[in-house]
Amino acid sequence: MEKIINYIIPSNLGSLRIDKALSLINPDYSRVYFSELIKKSLVKVNQKSVSPSYKVFPGDEIEVKYVTRENEEELEPLKLKLDVIYEDDDILVINKPKGLVVHPGDGHHNDTLVNALIYNEKELSTINGLDRVGIVHRIDKDTSGLLLICKNDSSHLFIANQLKDHTMHREYMALVDGVIESEKGKIIGPIGRDKSNRLKMTIDNTNGKDAVTHFEVIKRFSHNTLIKCILETGRTHQIRVHMSSINHPVTGDSLYGGKIDLYNDGQLLHAYQLTFVHPKTKKEMTVTCPLPKYFTDVIDKLN
Repeated sequence: MEKIINYIIPSNLGSLRIDKALSLINPDYSRVYFSELIKKSLVKVNQKSVSPSYKVFPGDEIEVKYVTRENEEELEPLKLKLDVIYEDDDILVINKPKGLVVHPGDGHHNDTLVNALIYNEKELSTINGLDRVGIVHRIDKDTSGLLLICKNDSSHLFIANQLKDHTMHREYMALVDGVIESEKGKIIGPIGRDKSNRLKMTIDNTNGKDAVTHFEVIKRFSHNTLIKCILETGRTHQIRVHMSSINHPVTGDSLYGGKIDLYNDGQLLHAYQLTFVHPKTKKEMTVTCPLPKYFTDVIDKLN
């Protein structure tokens, strides 16, 4: 189903990007929505296709072919202040708070990070579709920490390749149950969906995807261990599954056997460092963020 509407750019919108101008003319749709239409040549300026970065002139004649797709509604903006750690024209690195889902899915449509990105008027890549604009990798709802967002498609492809060839380094801090005796370790175990519980992942030596996690002990407590984890691969729930597989589940992670007497509001897991090659400068950069208060409160209690 589609409809075509024509607009004339007024003088007060001159020099704005076309996706921004259209979102002001018709606020029922987001800038991201218009950006995707433009990339699909569903928007014409003076009868010609343009890019989303085209800057309009007063008097420009704009033809917009609105497309309504089955089972996909326009996402609503979520008024949420983003904790921005780094930002430039190509990428955005945020510190995602615990409890925030990254993108729409079952049970979450308008309360996700993607909705917050739309509210904050961020220019975002659209390679993965409207419901995952800017998203090139994920962290779990109850995991806090660093998430790299791509602001255009070329940056998205460049970062995605680093994820694919394992040259992006992601480091996490985790508190796990039990005292780990060795100083360092490497867990190798393919991960697949748990056939008895679709909410869980599990070690699956037959159909699972290769997964490798490195860990290093930071500090030992009476019944817990604070560790650093480095992901060689990035499977769903990887750290949680791997630590549980060696009988040291992440503290608070009841889904994978973690104890909840010390902390009962999700896993104590924080993505604290990202190292990657910048898509434009081609220089390696490292971004870090400290442990959040909910995590340090537990550490203080153990100390």
